Amino acid sequence: MAASCWGVERRYELTDEQWEQIRGLLPPERGRKARPAKDNRLMVNGMVWILRTGAPWRDLPSRFGPWKSVHTRFSRWVRQGVWGRLLAEFRKQENGVIYFIDATIVRAHQDAQGARKGGTGRSGTPVAERPRKSTLLSMLAADPSVSR
Repeated sequence: MAASCWGVERRYELTDEQWEQIRGLLPPERGRKARPAKDNRLMVNGMVWILRTGAPWRDLPSRFGPWKSVHTRFSRWVRQGVWGRLLAEFRKQENGVIYFIDATIVRAHQDAQGARKGGTGRSGTPVAERPRKSTLLSMLAADPSVSR
């Protein structure tokens, strides 16, 4: 379990060692004049929680701050290529080790069977026009600096 900045162990949060590895690779925290910026570690822990649980952004626990703040910083870092640079740095450190995700362990919910492909959803918005969900794969696909 990871130790958090609150002195309590919490699931899916970065350890002090993990945080020290990425701290210098993240943009500096900058707030507006009216309010200070949220702590990068808190924001990253919120992003990790979303990516590890697969939950929607709106289900982010309140201990990470407003979900919209975490999502905004995540999206901004995707656009700025922060995640691509971070992953490139980790690739250098891995010394050729590669990780694969075995799709045979991924299960769909029982209500997911038989859904039609394409068309429109309940909102009437065509599937192609809907915004993409923020996942690790969509993050990498949106970052032009990541080589494939």
